[in-house]
Amino acid sequence: MKKVGALLVIWLAVAAAAQQADSNPPEQQAPQGTLLNNAGFPIERIQTPTHADLYCAGFVSKQLLPNAHLVVGGLQSPNTTKFANAELIYLSGGGYETGQQYTIVRELVDPNRYELFAGQHAMMKSMGQPYSELARVRITDTRSKSAIAQVEFSCEPLVPGDIAIPYAEKPTVSFHPPLRFDRFLPANGKTGARIVLARDFDSELGPGAKVYMNVGADQGVKVGDYFRAVRSYSADLRDPVNSLSFKASTTEDTQKTPPSLEPRMFTGGGKGPAIHVADFPRRAVGEVVVINTTPTTSTGMVVFALEDVLVGDTVELDQ
Repeated sequence: MKKVGALLVIWLAVAAAAQQADSNPPEQQAPQGTLLNNAGFPIERIQTPTHADLYCAGFVSKQLLPNAHLVVGGLQSPNTTKFANAELIYLSGGGYETGQQYTIVRELVDPNRYELFAGQHAMMKSMGQPYSELARVRITDTRSKSAIAQVEFSCEPLVPGDIAIPYAEKPTVSFHPPLRFDRFLPANGKTGARIVLARDFDSELGPGAKVYMNVGADQGVKVGDYFRAVRSYSADLRDPVNSLSFKASTTEDTQKTPPSLEPRMFTGGGKGPAIHVADFPRRAVGEVVVINTTPTTSTGMVVFALEDVLVGDTVELDQ
């Protein structure tokens, strides 16, 4: 019995060591001109997206979806106007067959007309119409003028007027193991884009948030691609909130010739050396994985963030 116990202890120790080795990121050689450390190269660990991440993300489509099939009510209408898991709903239109599955989507409009970055509305208009994905339903009865369906999975409640489109399986996303994240990686010249909108019209985003970018399958983007979200300090200068910090004093009274921050409009100028914000390195703020594409747009999920990822941030295809 003692031998069995000893062997068990040894086996557990070996298994724990193997698991620890698997969780450690592989050795990475520092690029020329850099010193590998956790400040500039933090360890990036990401998780596989859930079923809800894939099927509740939403999308932007240049082609408007037909509204021939609409949610018109449910079993408890008109006393109930919102429907969720396991409830029965009624769908208008024809061509339904028992057992068919449909995805319920909603054509969206942002009630807040404030632009999160200059030119956002024009860029959004060129991308197309945003839609949220709400639920998956299955047709259970077609004997009436309105088809009857049961909600099998819902991301949020359905309401009358939401659109039913044929359900389609989505490809899975392969996630890479832990790696070191190069925070100051120079531009790589690969496909670039911008985060133009976020799910629920959010503006400040962290891991798990869904974003919509203005590149798609026509530009070679595919599900599983990774995009690095980057931001320059010049972009902070143009932001009405972030630029406020540039107006504050950064010097000490004991400095004989304090420097001035360029552009001078933020400091009133100075006699000391000029600090050019445009010379600061751009910083990578997070990573986004593509979970859905249309010909001209892509839906991404923020999987790693060192600070808030913002609507308006630039993204580029990761190496």
